[in-house]
Amino acid sequence: MTVITSPLADVPLREVSITDCLFDGLSAEPDRVVLIDGPTGRSLTGADLMAQIRRLAGGLVAQGFGAGQVVALMAPNMPEYAVVFHAVAYAGGTITTLNPTYTAPEIRHQLTDAGATLLVTVAAFLPEARAAVEGTAVRRIVVIDGAEGHPVLADLMGAPLAAQVPVDLARHVVVLPYSSGTTGLPKGVMLSHRNLVVNVDQARAVIRVVPGERTVAFLPFFHIYGMNVLMNMHLVAGAGLVTMPRFDLAAFLGHVQQHKVRMVMAVPPVVLAMAKHPLVADYDLSSLEVLVSAAAPLGAELSEACSARLTALTMQGYGMTELSPISHFSNEAHAKPGAVGVTVPNTLCKVIHPETGAALPVGEEGELCIKGPQVMLGYLNNPEATARTIDAEGWLHTGDIAAFDAEGQLYIRDRLKELIKVKGFQVAPAEVEAVLLSCSAVLDAAVIGVPDADAGEVPVAFVVPQGAARPEEILAHARGHLASYKQPVRIEFIDAIPKSASGKILRRVLRSR
Repeated sequence: MTVITSPLADVPLREVSITDCLFDGLSAEPDRVVLIDGPTGRSLTGADLMAQIRRLAGGLVAQGFGAGQVVALMAPNMPEYAVVFHAVAYAGGTITTLNPTYTAPEIRHQLTDAGATLLVTVAAFLPEARAAVEGTAVRRIVVIDGAEGHPVLADLMGAPLAAQVPVDLARHVVVLPYSSGTTGLPKGVMLSHRNLVVNVDQARAVIRVVPGERTVAFLPFFHIYGMNVLMNMHLVAGAGLVTMPRFDLAAFLGHVQQHKVRMVMAVPPVVLAMAKHPLVADYDLSSLEVLVSAAAPLGAELSEACSARLTALTMQGYGMTELSPISHFSNEAHAKPGAVGVTVPNTLCKVIHPETGAALPVGEEGELCIKGPQVMLGYLNNPEATARTIDAEGWLHTGDIAAFDAEGQLYIRDRLKELIKVKGFQVAPAEVEAVLLSCSAVLDAAVIGVPDADAGEVPVAFVVPQGAARPEEILAHARGHLASYKQPVRIEFIDAIPKSASGKILRRVLRSR
């Protein structure tokens, strides 16, 4: 069996909680500003952050909160997000992080499934929060920025908690983000302190973070990429975060210019904007050296176009919520366009035939499987889904089609479930999208398969056009780059490609059209 290992030395499995891991990083220079609220400019030093975490944790413990109890956190990126997250962890509890764009029924499903008894949110989200808690176990809604009839965060503060409430670091569920996994409705992904800490250390082994540098934190903290790679890893490594409650291109570019940002963690839609949007030319981005894209595939041509425009390196990483999240990441010295990098430390990989399960040699495409200490404990309340995702030998089946090259670089071709079968040939939407995005007439694109009597399925492209674009010129561009069976049978213009907060294309929304 062909098993791929990391070219990097293993990192030790530290016996610390994720919050003690954070405190270790912050204690090196406690007077350094580590969190800045982008819209207002208010800030927290490392010492401020640690003090607020200890006080909130102490207040929670004094009120009887502890292991087995769940706090739901539904808030935009802001300094208080890190306070609440780590205070709950330090008090021995569990956090479930909610997408603020959810509807009340979607929020209610997560609150019920996770068993949350306390919901922490902000005033702007209060109407949906109030509607969502009906019929759940939530007894209190705490509003960070204040709202009549509800306690504020300061009301929960107490005497500082001196030490982490003892928990089983390898088995205690510290956070419950929700993911659809390889298929189905969102499920609670059970992640332990060990999962988060080792992935922070794995990330630091491949991602260069300069102590004291600042980056713009617009990736949502409720999503595992924003939570553990951006928020936790950067703070542990001594970097500062300028938080943005939502992505706004002008505000983002202004922060990069003002704070002399060297490296940005992003998603493909942001890379696309950086490569093509005219507003980019109005800002001094000379400090920017590295743009990292993850959470969804990024074509090599778009990556190179962005690098050329910014004179900065554009590179990729790969992971999923079930992996805490990263298993592969590019290194500044060895990044390759189109590749998501090398295997991180302590991690084993194999590529298997999607139908037979047989292990495939290097260079062949198949389903990527991962084994390592960052693999989740399982799905909450769903042993069947856990068994479908993690096999009896401990391999997590990612549902992604991938291939390794001879240098150990990984290339993600597409989601297994999103492959389009045209007369028996498999077409990866991401490949077709990358070609479309290389066309000057295209601002954004998404491809889905639609039923066809003769071919079984055929590709259809949804395109956000640039200027006075015509479908004919886009189809002609595709014909010059793709085999006939991969070419879209038609182009449908659309105002915007529907995407999740993490940048993934919502193909089901396009299919419903």
